[in-house]
Amino acid sequence: MDEIPTAGHALELACGSGSAAVWLAQRGLTVWGVDVSAVAIEQADELARRHGVSDRCRFSVADLDDGLPPGPPVDMVLCHRFRDPRLYPAMADRVTPGGVLAISVLSEVGSEPGFFRAATGELDVAFADLRALATGEGDGHAWLLARVKGDRR
Repeated sequence: MDEIPTAGHALELACGSGSAAVWLAQRGLTVWGVDVSAVAIEQADELARRHGVSDRCRFSVADLDDGLPPGPPVDMVLCHRFRDPRLYPAMADRVTPGGVLAISVLSEVGSEPGFFRAATGELDVAFADLRALATGEGDGHAWLLARVKGDRR
């Protein structure tokens, strides 16, 4: 967990009911979570309130089919269980030099191919210009934790 920041700003894409955003806020980050579901955003707001981190969490309804919502660079982008390869460049560009990108998606590795599943090596190829800290594929999942190189921008 040393690679996950404990200060700064994070953007969580497809945040759902906010459990990861709340966890990041409990670590000390200020988090903006976005999701297409207004119901999920209401649940995320409530979860943040219950855990006493409402002051470090903001949640908004956003349709990622329209691209990433505009905003400043962040120290971390987290994307769990949402895959849209068109957004990969924007996700990497949103992270400050030295910041972290964490992404996990469904994968065809160890599973059936499908529209929502990443092809073999997709994340490693898409984020090849970042410094991979940890990566893996198997059992229908692919994930990558990577640091944006300091000289990237």
